Amino acid sequence: MNTVSIITRKRDGYELSRDEIKYIVDGYTSGSVPDYQMSAFLMAVYFRGMNKRETVDLTDIMRVSGDIVDLSGIRGVKVDKHSTGGVGDKTTLIVGPVAAACGVPVAKMSGRGLGFTGGTVDKLESIPGFRTSIEREVFMDLVNRNGIAVIGQTGHIAPADKKIYALRDVTGTVENLSLITSSIMSKKLAAGSDAILLDVKCGSGAFMKTREDAEKLAEMMVEIGNSAGRETIALITDMRQPLGNAIGNSLEVFEAIDVLKGQGPEDITQLSVTLAGYMIYLGKKARAPREGIMMAMQAIEDGSALEKFRTLVSGQGGDPDITEVSGLMPASRIKKDIKAKRSGYVTGLDAMRVGLASQHAGAGREEKDDEIDLSAGNILKKKLGDKDQCGDVLCTVCGNDELRVLAAEKEMNSVFEVNAAVREVPDLIKGIVDRTSADR
Repeated sequence: MNTVSIITRKRDGYELSRDEIKYIVDGYTSGSVPDYQMSAFLMAVYFRGMNKRETVDLTDIMRVSGDIVDLSGIRGVKVDKHSTGGVGDKTTLIVGPVAAACGVPVAKMSGRGLGFTGGTVDKLESIPGFRTSIEREVFMDLVNRNGIAVIGQTGHIAPADKKIYALRDVTGTVENLSLITSSIMSKKLAAGSDAILLDVKCGSGAFMKTREDAEKLAEMMVEIGNSAGRETIALITDMRQPLGNAIGNSLEVFEAIDVLKGQGPEDITQLSVTLAGYMIYLGKKARAPREGIMMAMQAIEDGSALEKFRTLVSGQGGDPDITEVSGLMPASRIKKDIKAKRSGYVTGLDAMRVGLASQHAGAGREEKDDEIDLSAGNILKKKLGDKDQCGDVLCTVCGNDELRVLAAEKEMNSVFEVNAAVREVPDLIKGIVDRTSADR
């Protein structure tokens, strides 16, 4: 067995054995297989694909490439929630406290962002004093005491995925169902949760551009999760426009607080309540998802979810008064309004370009070690279906660097499509994939 023969077999469309997949993955992780050979292998997989058995094997091989987290010291049913990523997706900041307020222990391992905005860790670290670099024993103690904690994900969990993903990102091999599935599920299965909830995005601002591809990805991940003994459910959700109105780290924290106060935008509120409801159901605190959703709504209405967010912040060194005093958070020095050039209805809002604009402003990274501006980003004033008059503000670009803000402003000037006739606004939640539907 050698690397070249494995590459050529996959290039020619043959099914690989578990041993062949293990040989090349372990070799690349250890350094014996060089970048150029792994790049060729990934491109062969990208074009030829992998069948279900190959995908399961790839996922398991990456899962056992590093630490397997033991969360048995945390009381209750631990539910992990993962989103495939999207513009303005700050649901973890909302869903975690809501589920915890309803009795589900939330032991969340999150990463930093690469691309449009920071990841959950970056968003939380825009809160003064908040620490995500904590010992695992401290992390588990916080969950047992407070019901919720968020820790930065280390390179010791699925290190094969970390190294392979970095290569996929620079070789144009990200958008492949088997590679995406194994990347996500290897980490989820190694992270120690008892159940997994997946938010699979589709649309212009997501990896999966069509609902059909999103459903295929969801079905594959749900089947792998359930086969591994973790009850897994996926929601298919829309990403043709950004989620909520805020895109950028501290801006998204502000919006998450608004949602927890019952004052947030309708779309992010609806999705967060639904996701939290499914987490509550998977955590055995509700008999059905609908009951879980009702419990989630009640937690927001009675203030217990907001209080749980404050507990999360104070438990990890942050100032909980950010929920009442906005001046405690990073604020941008420069604000530029993007105004409508004609009257009508917003019929187009390219989520991908809104994300790129926030990255231009300083809210995201182009390279993994780039510093980000925690206060930079965009605040949308109009979304799909909204009516505007010529001169109305469509969006405000925020930042601290004139050149960056100018680049973001230029991008945002061509993001909105305004027409005389209103068009149908896409449904936010497009479908649900569970054990039954994945087995069809």
